[in-house]
Amino acid sequence: MTAGSTSGLEWKEGDVPVSLRFDDPYFSLGNGLAETRHVFLGGNDLPARFRDGFGIAELGFGTGLNMLATWIALRDHGFQGEMNYTSFEGYPLEAEEIDRALRAFPEAHAVAAPFLEQWAAGARVITLPGLRAEIVIGDVRETLPAWSGRADAWYLDGFSPAKNPEMWGADLMAEVGAHTAPGGSFATYTAAGHVRRALGEAGFAVERAPGFGYKRHMSRGVRS
Repeated sequence: MTAGSTSGLEWKEGDVPVSLRFDDPYFSLGNGLAETRHVFLGGNDLPARFRDGFGIAELGFGTGLNMLATWIALRDHGFQGEMNYTSFEGYPLEAEEIDRALRAFPEAHAVAAPFLEQWAAGARVITLPGLRAEIVIGDVRETLPAWSGRADAWYLDGFSPAKNPEMWGADLMAEVGAHTAPGGSFATYTAAGHVRRALGEAGFAVERAPGFGYKRHMSRGVRS
């Protein structure tokens, strides 16, 4: 466990942060950046859908790896304009912890300095070229219903449903649906049946798709 850590971490395989609260790693013990690209970007048909004003929302900010992967995709796609990124996080990490975790992914760490500088200074609205990110801190069961926005794409990246069931309850998935623009999408690494059913009840046409690495399936869907 990191000395002085307020977020309750231990480190596995050198620089993989594991939540002591949920006994679950913040990203794949294999290649978290590749998993982000497969599940969240690919699962939402991104970057093909990027446009000015496009909105991404996320359950579980963690190390910010998904945000940085999205920003890299914006840059590589030659995106012109500004996108909005809103992430809901109950237990924010310290900048030093995020920096250590991101060192496992040199491509992401190489572009992380502007984010880390703002985060260390206490900013929770992060401005990067082409991307404005707001990280909403608190219990998502309270903060998401109070959010006035609607997303074009959701990254559902809470800890495992088996370890953190409150993040995947039917009421919260209904809020995800209510805060999704028509034709908006979601993607998640989990294929748990109760999560898929809850998202179907929230208005999404849900399908299973090939998962990343050892995970046979993931879930994705579009709201009609």
